[in-house]
Amino acid sequence: MGIKSYKPYTPSRRHMTGSDFSEITATKPEKSLTVSLKKNAGRNNQGKITVRHHGGGSRRKYRIIDFKRNKDGVPATVKTIEYDPNRTANIALICYADGEKAYILAPDGLKVGQTIMNGPTAEVRLGNCLPMELIPIGTMIHNIELHPGKGGQMVRAAGNAAQLMAKEGKYATLRLPSGEMRMVPIICRATIGTIGNGDHNLINIGKAGRKRHMGIRPTVRGSVMNPNDHPHGGGEGRAPIGRPGPSTPWGKPALGLKTRKKKKQSNKLIIRRRDGRALSK
Repeated sequence: MGIKSYKPYTPSRRHMTGSDFSEITATKPEKSLTVSLKKNAGRNNQGKITVRHHGGGSRRKYRIIDFKRNKDGVPATVKTIEYDPNRTANIALICYADGEKAYILAPDGLKVGQTIMNGPTAEVRLGNCLPMELIPIGTMIHNIELHPGKGGQMVRAAGNAAQLMAKEGKYATLRLPSGEMRMVPIICRATIGTIGNGDHNLINIGKAGRKRHMGIRPTVRGSVMNPNDHPHGGGEGRAPIGRPGPSTPWGKPALGLKTRKKKKQSNKLIIRRRDGRALSK
């Protein structure tokens, strides 16, 4: 989709941009595939804030997305391309030959009326979902499973795609959007193509109120707080951090501290990290 700008009739409108929604073909979601989404403003069952900066925002309905794509051998027709407020990617409503409907992530170039299919018998074509052992090397894929039958967990954001680099034994090697090289079981499924709405990262929010509509509350810097509120707080004027390094409000190290467990089981599947280094076995 393209990016549209606005006439600057207020200062916040001057640099604000938004999507032109040129690919969207329907404005109301399929009722049978939506459920209500309860807000909790980042609070747990005791009413305590466990995730900061959450709250408010426009009311949403959750669209049930078929990440598993396990209805094999039945052709499906793309009925609509729709906006989904719960994710950066657009979604497509598909209708199988037996009448069943489902939402999938809409790849770039998918059109209304196109036919797609899942399973080992499907062709290597845009929007089709099949095991990686049947996908040619070099193909761009998304919605990738990590465990067979669990459904796609990786590469689901707008404009993203992974590349199938190699196949050897029980594993396929992928280059992920972050640059990480990782092995995934070759019997896991993936969908052909790049996810659409690639211009999403070019949108300029423009004003604070638009962020509030998304359910995101203000973030206050620690350096402007009092000492009892944050380790960075206090001092006269603009004081430096004054401790071994940046920290969270609870005194834990922040900004650059490695938090991945050294003995994490999936380390052996990562060939190269996104920073270019090989993981120590």
